[in-house]
Amino acid sequence: MPFRDLQCALYNGHPVLGTQKTYQWVPFYGAPNQCDLNCLAVGHDFYHSFGRVLDGTPCSPGAQGLCVAGRCLSAGCDGLLGSDAREDRCGRCGGANDSCLFVQRVFRDAGAFAGYWNVTLIPEGARHIRAAHRSRNHLGIAGSEGGGAALAARIPRGGRWQGRGGGQGHFQGARADLSLAALMGGDGRYVLNGNWAVSPAGTYEAAGTRVIYTRATGPEETLRAAGPTSEDLLLQVLLQEPNPGIEFEFWLPRERYGPFQAQAQVLGWSPRQPQPREVDPQPLESPTVIPPPIPIPTPEPCPPCPDTRGRAHRLLHYCGSDFVFQARVLGRVRQAQETRYEVRVQLIYKNRSPLRALEYVWAPSRCPCPPLALHRDYLLAARRLISPDGTQDRLLLPHAGYARLWSPAEDSRVRLAARHCPL
Repeated sequence: MPFRDLQCALYNGHPVLGTQKTYQWVPFYGAPNQCDLNCLAVGHDFYHSFGRVLDGTPCSPGAQGLCVAGRCLSAGCDGLLGSDAREDRCGRCGGANDSCLFVQRVFRDAGAFAGYWNVTLIPEGARHIRAAHRSRNHLGIAGSEGGGAALAARIPRGGRWQGRGGGQGHFQGARADLSLAALMGGDGRYVLNGNWAVSPAGTYEAAGTRVIYTRATGPEETLRAAGPTSEDLLLQVLLQEPNPGIEFEFWLPRERYGPFQAQAQVLGWSPRQPQPREVDPQPLESPTVIPPPIPIPTPEPCPPCPDTRGRAHRLLHYCGSDFVFQARVLGRVRQAQETRYEVRVQLIYKNRSPLRALEYVWAPSRCPCPPLALHRDYLLAARRLISPDGTQDRLLLPHAGYARLWSPAEDSRVRLAARHCPL
């Protein structure tokens, strides 16, 4: 018998309310103070308060709080009643979200054919998972018993896989009862919306967590899961009309982000700033007249850069930037009034969203200040710049920003700057 029921039952058969009439009592949870022993008379429409409940009584059925000295106290993640300690997004008690990374992207592939298309891998250990879109398309999740690292597909008889890059694709020429993508290392299975059948809204068990699947009256669909996942999951979409964009996000332990990047490449994600495609050279026709060469004007020399040395400058850019990292410059391209550097990220000091191993960093001038030399290591403070239509997502190195040649001394200075940034 629940503890509160037992306390109410102690008054069964005993006269109360100043009369000799007796009642049978059961808990009543509609009273204002849930830490009073409020008991309802069975068969009657009134309740009576017998004072405070005993310490340790749950505040209400299914609640985490306990009544102590007439107050409802909740236990923090440290197990102490009345503690304000809470788990951060990484699952650490009292943490500061610094042991995991936030992955947030929009899948915009239009899909050449109707069918299932891979959206993203949700790796083992992911938390606070969310995916949403507004269309008549449907999201689906495939899991794996084996939790393998590579993607595979089971193609039904008469079906043919159509895809690109080893990842995104669908089945063509197969019947509607086909079984689609699975994770290598176990038999593929769908958690919901698999085999061309739309699942009802509700709660589903998958990878050691509960997936809450909702569909609004309009063309809106949402998946949520608290995590952490105990194995990899593959999020797919069943395209029936043009894809307006599928938003997805989750938090991932830092040590799992590298393998996730490798899987993202298997799924065919393009880099943040894709390089232009190379065009095969076309044979030139034999000219009859060769025009005289047009002299190319010599560009004006770049003006000197302003002095950006000093602790105040370092602190300003470290605290105001989205990213601070050590990188080696691999390439440099000047495009109109911009300069684009290709860099290899070697060490991350600060990041508000995940960084890839290879990134493009843009400087808003053909004469960037300070200029970066090829094949040298730098400490860079960059900002994230997203265009209003969401088609461009860039790392921006501001003019006269923070870009210093990396050295042990500069490493110490930037770590010291991190301690002085306001939270």
